[in-house]
Amino acid sequence: MTISRRILMAAATVALMAAASPAMADLKFGVAAEPYPPFTSKDASGVWVGWEVDFMNAVCAEIGEKCAIEEVAWDGIIPALQAKKFDAIMASMLITEKRKAIINFSNMYYDSAAVIIGPKGDDKDVSPEHLSGKNVGVQVSTAHARYMAKYYEPKGTVIKTYATQDEANADLAAGRLDYVMANGTALDAFLATDQGSCCEVKGAVERDAEIYGEGVGLGVRKEDTALVEKFNAAIKTMASKGTFDQISAKWNLTGKLVLPKP
Repeated sequence: MTISRRILMAAATVALMAAASPAMADLKFGVAAEPYPPFTSKDASGVWVGWEVDFMNAVCAEIGEKCAIEEVAWDGIIPALQAKKFDAIMASMLITEKRKAIINFSNMYYDSAAVIIGPKGDDKDVSPEHLSGKNVGVQVSTAHARYMAKYYEPKGTVIKTYATQDEANADLAAGRLDYVMANGTALDAFLATDQGSCCEVKGAVERDAEIYGEGVGLGVRKEDTALVEKFNAAIKTMASKGTFDQISAKWNLTGKLVLPKP
């Protein structure tokens, strides 16, 4: 066999292998492995679905990139970003000054009030004084956990932290907690389930800008400034085109989220 023929055969083999292999994603988005409906969760077939998944697909269409999801535990998501396991965090992460000291963020792509839920009844007082001695569940390493520690724990509220929001919700439904505090939109999804029929929204907490920051953004490594610019341009275009309204309507979240303005 001549050298030229060997080269041609080798090239053909490489081409066939490339054709047989799935296309690699240009961008990977880190998503907390824990379900967080209606923003991110897996359907019965194991496919990621939700408001944020549709948002990701719309962003990638705007910037012309192929994208994929990388699962990671919530409490290790920033270290995983810094270790370059993916390119951006997409996990309903609030833009706060503390986090901005470590990573960069896109502009806000949604915001939602923080609320407290509990068993159905006439008592709607969610003041720190009224919840003294009560057991309140929050997800660990969240703004809600920090809010409870700042305003409620000093007044005698017993704070119980959970690895996932689902675990906190389950303990509330089982009567092992008096209240749960979290993102109001995520808790609305829980209250709409059979398990959540036990409970109702008791009230929203007063916003603390230091804790809740500027809303939810895509977390990016400090050095990836060009990627942030791409994301911001896409978010602006999507707002102008009404994409956010379309996604929110699909997930029955119209009027429930604060969205970017055109």
